[in-house]
Amino acid sequence: MAAGPGITITATPVALNPADPAQDRIGDFVYAGGLLLSSDQTSRLHGLSDLRITPDGRLVSISDEGDLLESRVLLDKTGRLAGLGPGKLTVLTGPDGKPLQGKAQADAEGMAILANGDMLISFERINRILVYPAKGAPPREAPFPVATFQENSGLEALSADPAAGPDAYVTAGEDSGETWTCRLSAACVKGPTLDKPAEFGVVAVNRLAGGNTAWLFRAWDPVRGSRITLKILGPAGEIARMDITKPLTVDNIEGVSAVPNKDGSTRFYLISDDNFSNSQKTILVAFDWKPTKP
Repeated sequence: MAAGPGITITATPVALNPADPAQDRIGDFVYAGGLLLSSDQTSRLHGLSDLRITPDGRLVSISDEGDLLESRVLLDKTGRLAGLGPGKLTVLTGPDGKPLQGKAQADAEGMAILANGDMLISFERINRILVYPAKGAPPREAPFPVATFQENSGLEALSADPAAGPDAYVTAGEDSGETWTCRLSAACVKGPTLDKPAEFGVVAVNRLAGGNTAWLFRAWDPVRGSRITLKILGPAGEIARMDITKPLTVDNIEGVSAVPNKDGSTRFYLISDDNFSNSQKTILVAFDWKPTKP
C-alpha cells in the first residue's frame, strides 16, 4: 500500500524487561513506558530512523525509504507513554519537487527542526542534508561536512544547535565519530571526535540545555543482537549513560528525542528502525532522567 494520510497506529505496551516486569529503571533512567507500533492500514509504517517530539506531544519521524510520519504522543494520567494518535504518512520530495524514489535517494536517517520550523533531514547512500522550509517550499541542499563516508555509514546523527545560532545544527559520522557544527548561512566546522568502541556507530543526537548533549550509539552482532548506549555529555565529559541490552526490550534503536519535563527532568523517546524486516520490530520507548545535584 502506498504512503497516505489517515492511518490508525496500533500501540501495544511492552515491558522494560519481559523477564522481570517489575523492573522500572536502568540506573538513573526511569522507564516511562514503551510501545510496539504497527498498522494494518499501510505497509509503510516501518524503517523509522529518527524522530522529534515537541513538549505538546506532536511527533514527527522519518523512514529510511523516504516517508514522513506525523502523529501525537498519548500519555496516561500519570504521564507515562500510553499510545499514539492517528498518523499521517507523506512522501519526502527532492529539490525538484518530485517524490524521492529508491533506496539511494530516499534513505533518510537523521532529522532536526530549527526554531523557525524548518526541518533538516540527512540522507545516506547519496550523502546530503536537505532543508525543508516550514512554509512548504521545495527543499534545498544544506551545508554538508567535507568528509568521505563509507557506504551506509553517513550522517545518521543530526540535531538543531540553538546555542550556536538559530540556523545551526550538529552532526556526526556514524563510524568515525567525527562531529561538525554547521549553519545554513556558513560552512561546517569540525568539532571533537566522540570516544566510542569501534563496534558502535553514532546514530542520533540531541542538544540539551546547559551545554549538554545526548548522543545515541548502536552496535549489533548475531550473538548479542542489538546493543544501545545513550550518553549525556557535558563540557567536562560524561554526565550519565544508559545501556540497553538483552534481556531488556531492545531492537535496532536509531532515533532519540529529548523533551523537558515540568519537574526539571528530561524525557528521552527512543525509536527503532525495523528495516522492513519480519525479524525486527518498531518500538517506541520513553525514559525520564534528572541530573543529580552536585
